Amino acid sequence: MGAHGPRREAARGRRALGDPPAEPLTVVGGRLVSFGSVGRVTAAREAAPTLPVARVLPILQVAHLDREFDYLVPVELDEQARPGVRVRIRFSGRLVDGFLLDRIDTSEHPGKLGWLERVVSSEPVLTPEVARLVDAVAARYAGTRADVLRLAVPPRHARVEAEQAPDAAPPPEEPDVSAWSAYRYGDSFVSALINGRSPRAVWQALPGEDWPTRLAELAAVVARNGRSTVIVVPDQKDLDRVAAAGAAVLGEDLVVPLAAGLGPAMRYRRWLAALRGTATVVVGTRASVFAPVPDLGLIVVWDDGDDLHAEPRAPYPHAREVALLRAHGTGAAAVVGSHSRTVEAQALVDSGWASDLVADRPVVRSRAPHVVALADSDHALARDPGARAARLPGIAFSAAREALAAGNGVLVQVPRRGYVPSLACGKCRAPARCRRCNGPLSLPSAAGPDGAGTPSCRWCGVADATHRCNVCGSRQLRAVVVGAGRTAEELGRAFPGVPVRTSGGGEVLRDVAPGPALVVSTVGAEPVMPGGYGAALLLDGWALLGRADLRAEEETLRRWMTAGALVRAAADGGRVVVVADSGIPVVQALVRWDPVGAAQSQLAQRAEVHFPPTVHMAAVDGTRSAIDALLGAAALPAEAELLGPVPLPPGERVPFGGEDPEPDEVERMLVRVPRESGAALSRALREAQSGRAARKEPGPLRVQIDPLRIG
Repeated sequence: MGAHGPRREAARGRRALGDPPAEPLTVVGGRLVSFGSVGRVTAAREAAPTLPVARVLPILQVAHLDREFDYLVPVELDEQARPGVRVRIRFSGRLVDGFLLDRIDTSEHPGKLGWLERVVSSEPVLTPEVARLVDAVAARYAGTRADVLRLAVPPRHARVEAEQAPDAAPPPEEPDVSAWSAYRYGDSFVSALINGRSPRAVWQALPGEDWPTRLAELAAVVARNGRSTVIVVPDQKDLDRVAAAGAAVLGEDLVVPLAAGLGPAMRYRRWLAALRGTATVVVGTRASVFAPVPDLGLIVVWDDGDDLHAEPRAPYPHAREVALLRAHGTGAAAVVGSHSRTVEAQALVDSGWASDLVADRPVVRSRAPHVVALADSDHALARDPGARAARLPGIAFSAAREALAAGNGVLVQVPRRGYVPSLACGKCRAPARCRRCNGPLSLPSAAGPDGAGTPSCRWCGVADATHRCNVCGSRQLRAVVVGAGRTAEELGRAFPGVPVRTSGGGEVLRDVAPGPALVVSTVGAEPVMPGGYGAALLLDGWALLGRADLRAEEETLRRWMTAGALVRAAADGGRVVVVADSGIPVVQALVRWDPVGAAQSQLAQRAEVHFPPTVHMAAVDGTRSAIDALLGAAALPAEAELLGPVPLPPGERVPFGGEDPEPDEVERMLVRVPRESGAALSRALREAQSGRAARKEPGPLRVQIDPLRIG
């Protein structure tokens, strides 16, 4: 069906819109020629002499039209109509955008073919390698190629496209890769890259490691072989660090930073630099995993556990999985790196797909800070009996005082930004809710003796100075979570004269000057201090560990280790105080600085209860009737197991566009299959969605394969 023209759709569109009938075609001198409609005098249209049929993928929203259609190429567009260019075609009576995928001699479609209306640009923006990757991602995530192409190819900017491309920069100088010898098999990994091979590794970066420079060194090794590198990072802060390191090691002309925050002109200019090969190293956020670099030699995903790597738009791919698909399809080298270890990364090592690039335990102990948790000893607990209940126990104050006295900075990590982002009844502990919209109440900061404003709703913004608990009627309120703003205020009072900096929300600091200072940061926004912090205080561990999330322990350890890696080594006085019970396995993994052991344990637990990544799982979200209709029409694998329906995870909302049901009407059904049946599950759900779209069945629906949040 994919090769057939849109006969029925086009005929229906012509009847509806009053278009003239299709132009009759005839053969003149061995060529296809159109003389226009009967009764009209028009110039003859002649098809291209060679490969006159263009295979086009239209960019359409509906799933059942995710296939190629054949069109005739007019002779005047013959030179421009190359595979990979953007084109305009007439489809169902209207002009739509598309990508020309191929030119062929003849079409299998028995009817008449329409004409290619226009070549938008002669620039082949969809390379064959990226086109194959788009196909693989759409198949992996049960989506459409049109949705994946929106992520892979940015909008065109005509003025930028017309600019003269700069000359390619010369290869970089030979980098110093001696720092990789600190890792077991690190020298062998670098040697494989130097010799043009394609090793694959899961890299466990040491505490205090200058990981942006290490990645830049690998990119320089690959560039000296005439090949390209793509480095994917979670956020702008990491992007700036890697881009700066890449410019220092390779030179600015060889490195292109890509991010969604760039303006359309600048983003397209840099994207074209990658496409045309004038820059061989692309550093960017999740969409840059599709960067059309020529001859990909290495692809890197840093901090793959960060949820910013998960695309929030259909078909919801994860940058790590796309990178692995691309490395497998091209034979490129691959590195998945982090200070911590995700369960998915550990599964790659256990399966043998990737090597384990870690340092020996003596090296880890020499680089890691000294980590202290609550009740590490009975003696410590006897000296500070309130440590279990205190937000800032005595050991935290002691570590901060010692670091400040030595002239070093102190990093304070808190789970939430704001002042007091969550309130509850002071008597019965029921969540404080707005009387107008039932949203959660928070306490903003304000000028005054206590620095607190009036309780306000986080949804509708209405202040409620006379709030009463809707359960017990009490007027008392208490803080459930203390934000970064209130924490900075409290620490400023506890350490007078010490400068306090905050990082988080709309003001994320990339780095801070060395010296005695308190830096209060939300998770993921920790700035770098040259030389390292003297101490790090990891507060409110219960708020991270107490979440009802399959990944709560993994995510908590990742956030703690990201902060702890910014602290000096224990030999230099570096200390990390985690305000959590030392008996918790995740806390023990932090104390030992053993993310690999923690990932192995969590992977074994996932295997025991049959959860990803040991199985493949699809989440089908929608109304009950829509879910039943889709799964009833899907030819699911025989091993498929249905779990649910269950409520959506807290705080998650399904983007249904115009069809927006009430939140309590939306449910989630989980479909679980063994790993070997993952491709069959995706194919079945993709075909079922295509049939549902063709039948125009009502009801909103969303399908996610291996979603980051299951419940």
